Amino acid sequence: MKHETSIPRSIRLTQIQHFLHKNSKGLTSQELAKLCGVNVRTIQRDLLDLQSGLNVPITQDGDLYGILEGYNLPPIFFSLYEAMALFLTARLALRQTDENNPHMQRALTKISAVLPSPIAERLKSGIETIARKRANPDLIKVFESVAIAWITQRQMKIRYLSSGSNQIKDWLLEPYFVEMTGVGYSTYVIGHAVRKGKEGIITFKLDRIKSAEVLETIFEIPSDIDIGKFLSSSWGIMWGEDTEVKLQFSSHVIRRVKESVWHPSQAITDLPDGSCVMTLQVGSPLEVTPWIRSWGPDVEVLEPESLRNEFKVWARQLDVIYKAKKDSQ
Repeated sequence: MKHETSIPRSIRLTQIQHFLHKNSKGLTSQELAKLCGVNVRTIQRDLLDLQSGLNVPITQDGDLYGILEGYNLPPIFFSLYEAMALFLTARLALRQTDENNPHMQRALTKISAVLPSPIAERLKSGIETIARKRANPDLIKVFESVAIAWITQRQMKIRYLSSGSNQIKDWLLEPYFVEMTGVGYSTYVIGHAVRKGKEGIITFKLDRIKSAEVLETIFEIPSDIDIGKFLSSSWGIMWGEDTEVKLQFSSHVIRRVKESVWHPSQAITDLPDGSCVMTLQVGSPLEVTPWIRSWGPDVEVLEPESLRNEFKVWARQLDVIYKAKKDSQ
């Protein structure tokens, strides 16, 4: 006999609704039992009670159970510690967006409604800042299309203007993942994309998508695709062949450097003079460059040589700029 988990039945009934809402193609009673950690007979009783006792619109197509499209998910309740974690997550999201996104605003407002009053009030003050930011209706339409295509696993047609081109190009995209990054305060969609002469897993910046159309064609994400592995070496959203970056930090900032895990690959070696060397394996040195520059004269790029040379050029240019301003005063 299957050993059942000890979670309260009320929580399990909520879980079932979330699982059915998430899996639009439906789930069997066996799959639900495995997800909830109970036996099939228990799940069948739960499904019956949800439908007859709680009036949840459960649907059935053969062996597959589903939930009526458009049905709102049940409320979720949080502990004090979970509430603080949600507050911090929401604050991070607020700081990473530079546009008025009404969907984010409403989502965070709903979250604030279930948080303890002191935390909710602090979150609401941050939500109000979104309303004061500039609005971009075209970007919201793209955001909505990407959300539908990603969640329902449907192909989409996009018209995209890349940063290195003046020509808008048409792509057929299967969205695998959506990511927000503080590098550039932007949201990206990653997926398998095709256009004439090019195909592969590509990252698209939502701000650069000029139009998006959701198609009826369904796609499956290949089982060997692991987006987490793709992004494991990225500093933000860009990946590629790993490049080893070595940075020497002065003794003035060594404590701050060691306080955080800046990247999963980082390794720190202490030096006799009180400084330290950090070694990173990153998919794109371009993304890590602004962070390196933020340390000013307290960091020296040791490797790769190409990045070290770039910093040498910038140092000379800064020297010229500040000397010129001094002479003009």
